[in-house]
Amino acid sequence: MINRIITILAITVMLSACDNANVREDADVVEGGTSSGGSQSSDTGNTTSFGTDSDSRTGLSLLDDPASPLSVRILYFEYDSSDILPAYREVLEAHANYLLQNPNITISLEGHADERGSREYNLALGEKRSQSAKQRMIVLGPSSSQIRTTSYGEERPVVDGHDDESWSQNRRVEIIY
Repeated sequence: MINRIITILAITVMLSACDNANVREDADVVEGGTSSGGSQSSDTGNTTSFGTDSDSRTGLSLLDDPASPLSVRILYFEYDSSDILPAYREVLEAHANYLLQNPNITISLEGHADERGSREYNLALGEKRSQSAKQRMIVLGPSSSQIRTTSYGEERPVVDGHDDESWSQNRRVEIIY
């Protein structure tokens, strides 16, 4: 539960940082009144684009920019569920848009489960989770050939504990570029 709250807060902070960057950029245009070339700026403040691989303001690849939703590469799930949580819908949309604008890129969605349940059940659950993320992305436009799915079930835990907090971190889909 705490991990979920922290994840939601982190996403909120990232999104507000994006909004603040746009506000600062708009303020620069208003204060200066001109762009660097001396002509009036027609910038609308919408500078964040998920269709290009780099942000001209920072020089970072959008995949590496911590303020970009593309930097979120792990989706967590509720116990015994493959439903995408609302907190990850924008993240999947950003990754889908990135793939749509970069048709030569492929990703892998790796599904995982916690240790509870049989090996076979957890492999199937990991597959359902990765397929759920893939279907949500395909609806938004990228080709299904750009998205591979794999399930590791309970075989690759990120935390070895045997409690709710550990299990919650192992119920995930990792987006691998």
